Amino acid sequence: MLDDIKNLPDNPEALKDLIASMASELKSRDFVIEKLKHQLAGLKRQQFGSKSEAIDQLELTLEDEEIAQAAEVPCDAPKDATPKDKPKRKPLPDHLPRKETVLSPGDACASCGGKLKPVGEDVTEELEYIPGRFVVNRIVRPRAACSCCERFSQAELPSRPIERGRPGPGLIAHVLVNKYADHLPLYRQSQIFERDGIDLDRSTLADWVGRSTKLMEPLAEAISRHVFKGRAIFADDTPLKLQSPGAGKTRTARLWVYARDERPWAGQAPPAAYYRFSCDRRAERPMDHLKGFEGWMHADGYSGFDGLYQSGKVHEVACMAHVRRKFVDEVKSRASPIAEEAVKRIAALYGIEKEIRGHEPGERAGARQARSKPLFDDLEVWLKQQLAGISAKTPLAGSIRYAITRMKRMRPYLENGFLELDNNSAERAIRGIALGRKNWLFAGSERGGKSAAIAYTLIETAKLNGVDPQAWLTDTLARIQDHKINRIDELLPWNYTAADQS
Repeated sequence: MLDDIKNLPDNPEALKDLIASMASELKSRDFVIEKLKHQLAGLKRQQFGSKSEAIDQLELTLEDEEIAQAAEVPCDAPKDATPKDKPKRKPLPDHLPRKETVLSPGDACASCGGKLKPVGEDVTEELEYIPGRFVVNRIVRPRAACSCCERFSQAELPSRPIERGRPGPGLIAHVLVNKYADHLPLYRQSQIFERDGIDLDRSTLADWVGRSTKLMEPLAEAISRHVFKGRAIFADDTPLKLQSPGAGKTRTARLWVYARDERPWAGQAPPAAYYRFSCDRRAERPMDHLKGFEGWMHADGYSGFDGLYQSGKVHEVACMAHVRRKFVDEVKSRASPIAEEAVKRIAALYGIEKEIRGHEPGERAGARQARSKPLFDDLEVWLKQQLAGISAKTPLAGSIRYAITRMKRMRPYLENGFLELDNNSAERAIRGIALGRKNWLFAGSERGGKSAAIAYTLIETAKLNGVDPQAWLTDTLARIQDHKINRIDELLPWNYTAADQS
């Protein structure tokens, strides 16, 4: 092309032809360049991006496995039971402020009453986190000998969340909230702590998470008992990728949530959310979770719940939000006037619900019979009429058929003021997990999934009750080792709120 430029023709028509030919060639080159750029970007992702993601996945797998292993270590395990490959404990940084507590054995010998004389002391350093800063708690326990009988005396070391462990309750709470409320994997937390001069290996943090969730498992079980005492609960599940050892890929596991929230009908029971992990979505999973429950259950159309309904102990309440969602999708994708009208009619039902929220069940049932039932009946008739006038194979027809089927199972809400129009309480409880999946990608093992379910149960229940999960977990972890198991309910989040306000 450069040679052509040096030898431009004098003829105007020939010059025009040359310019057209050059423009075509430049256009072709631009196309090739863009194609090559696209290929190069893809090769870069293969060379660098996938490796980076693979490293993240490896970190997360190791993290989850270490949490699971820690959860299986008995609380009273001997000191030499610690795996030899655990990182060596390093001294706590000198730059951190120290808060010293001296536990005196007293002035007199417990055996003979003789005067004690100091002979030394033991010092235990505990790394603690107070929101915004790290501190080191120095627990000093002087040793003293009796001047009469030479018997040694020393105060006992207070119970701690992890026996022979270094973390204080506030630091463990901080790690748990970071991981399960703020969706921050442990290896990233380790990197953040390192910037503050704190050397905490990922495996160390995983050990803390596993041991602390195992310690607080009785609290999660207490929350489950509270949830299943309700007259009505909300149920949902969400997929979770589970690492499949040896297969080099993941399979789909599930996190289930069962929630109790009586605030819409002025119930006095505290709201709570209980989570369970399972490796699959087979029907026996919810059958096992709900084997002791009797009452109403708000849920989607999952067929695995059918066995519960057939037992006669659990009564189904379908979800209008799922129905509405299908019509909203039709409006967005096809601008369907029928779908738009359906959304408006459903909005009228929700408008009534907004007005009666927080009222007594009898008042709610009365308002629904007088105002909601005519709208509900009319919507059902109108949907059947629209279905008859459109092609049965269209997506809109499928949405209408789904709505008609689910509305039959939604009718109990019209007669019972303690029921809801939708299953949004469960869906809200699942939302945090859906956000977390984007950061931690998958669970490394079934045991790690169980630890996650315990942590979610504790943190989400605290949030439902307006309790700062870190403050509550800090207080609970400091007390639970010495707390009687038959009084575990005293440590539940709503009781912490009551104690805090008294």
